[in-house]
Order: sequence, then structure tokens, then C-alpha cells
Amino acid sequence: MGGSDLNFVVVIPARYGSTRLPAKVLLDIAGKPMIQRVYEQAKKSKARDVIVATDDSRIGSVVKGFGGVACLTATTHKSGTDRVQEVARTFGLSADQIIVNVQGDEPLIPPEAINQVARDLIAKDAQIATLAEVITELAEFQNPNVVKVVLDEDGYALYFSRAPIPWMRTDDLEEQVMLPKNDQLHALKHRGIYAYRVSLLNEYITWDESGLEQIEKLEQLRALSHGINIYIGISKRPIPPGVDTEQDLRRVVEVIEKKI
Repeated sequence: MGGSDLNFVVVIPARYGSTRLPAKVLLDIAGKPMIQRVYEQAKKSKARDVIVATDDSRIGSVVKGFGGVACLTATTHKSGTDRVQEVARTFGLSADQIIVNVQGDEPLIPPEAINQVARDLIAKDAQIATLAEVITELAEFQNPNVVKVVLDEDGYALYFSRAPIPWMRTDDLEEQVMLPKNDQLHALKHRGIYAYRVSLLNEYITWDESGLEQIEKLEQLRALSHGINIYIGISKRPIPPGVDTEQDLRRVVEVIEKKI
């Protein structure tokens, strides 16, 4: 596959089960299954290889059908991170190999965002790199499905939460998202793309879920609870939302059909 001076591998976790949209990664989006749309976006990045990690042979067959690479993983994994680690083990990836974890329900993921998070991991003194975007709408700030993150002075994560953070002490709710214009103090929404090395993954899967992770249902809090430094890059390209609902699916189909 295409070479790159970045030397990273993209792994796309893709479960068959989904509470709101069953088998959503196989849903048709303008003539192609969603997982193919995600795969093709990842292939446009500088990744050396792109691999779909799935718990279901039906997804694996679809991926192989369009010429992609699939790895059938255990059905017992509790998180996509565990699934990615199994891929690293199966393919014999070295401890220092960089992996970018791209969610299987983001058919509009910009290749530039994939490259950015890989570069950030290399450039920063980080064990994990991920991305965030500035929140500009109060409804988004207050939405528990939008994960917020606050940073330290150097751009590393202090905390992730479904709650509105940082909370400005004011009676004017509109001011909550009108914070001073620098990346540390802005209200930021986390985007679920990660870069890490295989060595970190091998550690991660040995840790039990942390208390904070269980409360917030955010697996990145497990890493923070173990002192892992997570660098947060402000995405240079807008990252369209993924697909969780029928409404999301219709929106994505409309965007892609306009491009065809």
C-alpha cells in the first residue's frame, strides 16, 4: 500500500451490533456501505495500511468484497481500543508502530484529520494524541452526547466529560460558549479519533475500567486515570459528525450525493 514518511497504520473498529442503528456500518450511503466510505477516506490519508477490525464475518466479507483488509476479532471486547490491540497482535505490529483509530461510523472523516493526529503524536511528548473542535452553540455545549475536554497550558487533556466544561460562573448562559479566544480556555468538543503506539495499547488492555470511566462512559478516562498524557490538537479541518441516528444517516447521504 502507499508509503508515508509518517509510517502509521489506520485501524477502523466496526461492530455489527448497534443500539440505535443495528448493523449501521453496512447501511447504504449513496451506493456504498458505510464502512467502505470510511475505508476510502482513510485510504486517502498518508497511512501505510488500513485495516477494518470487526467482530462479525458479515462485515469482514463486505470489506473483502470491495478490496479492503479486514481482521476478525473476538466478540467479547468491551471497547474499540481492545479490538484495535487485537489487530496489532494479529498482524505482529512492533511496539513503536503508530496506529490511528478511526471510528467506523464516520464516513465523512477528513483524511487531513487522520494525518494531523498522527503527526501530533510524533511532534508532541504524548502517549496518545487526539483532536477537538471549538464549540460555538450553547445547545451543543449542554448536550451530554457531545464530549467536552479541558486542556492544560500546553494543550494536554486535564479532563473529558459529558458535562458542560469549563463552566463560566455567570448568569448569562450564552456567555458559556463565548470564552476567551485561545485553545486552552475555549469550550471544546472532543472528536473520537486517536493516535497511539502499540506499546501503549498493550498496557491499556491490562487496566480495569476506572471509576470515572464507569461514571462518564468514556474510555479515554481510563488512560487519564493511569497518568497517560493525551495531547489535544485543534482540528485544522472541520470534522463532520458521525452516524448514530436515521437523521444522521440522511444528512450524510445528502452530503455525499451532492459530491457525486
